[in-house]
Amino acid sequence: QVQLVESGGGLVQPGGSLRLSCAASGSMYSISTMGWYRQASGKQRELVAQITSGARPDYADSVKGRFTISRDNAKNMVYLQMNSLKPEDTAVYYCNADIRLSRWHPSSEYWGQGTQVTVSS
Repeated sequence: QVQLVESGGGLVQPGGSLRLSCAASGSMYSISTMGWYRQASGKQRELVAQITSGARPDYADSVKGRFTISRDNAKNMVYLQMNSLKPEDTAVYYCNADIRLSRWHPSSEYWGQGTQVTVSS
């Protein structure tokens, strides 16, 4: 059973920083793109950042220059370093990954349970 487990959320003041981590566990053949999404109260889930297996990142315009996504392929982990946080960054952040269970399976999308990030003074 593949699981994605996030950690690192919490309460931070505007201008502060947080680092989110996500660990993928279980029996997997390969992981391609990994990413972070967020969903604020009353809003749709949106892509924050994603990174390919070759470490090519892509960011939402709203977080460019403030957030950095990275991954450790050996540990099946993805990270999101969030700096200069703003109140509008407040949301539940979800880890996402495209995973193949075996060489005979196509990629499927997996989600973590989410971690709350609150930016408030």
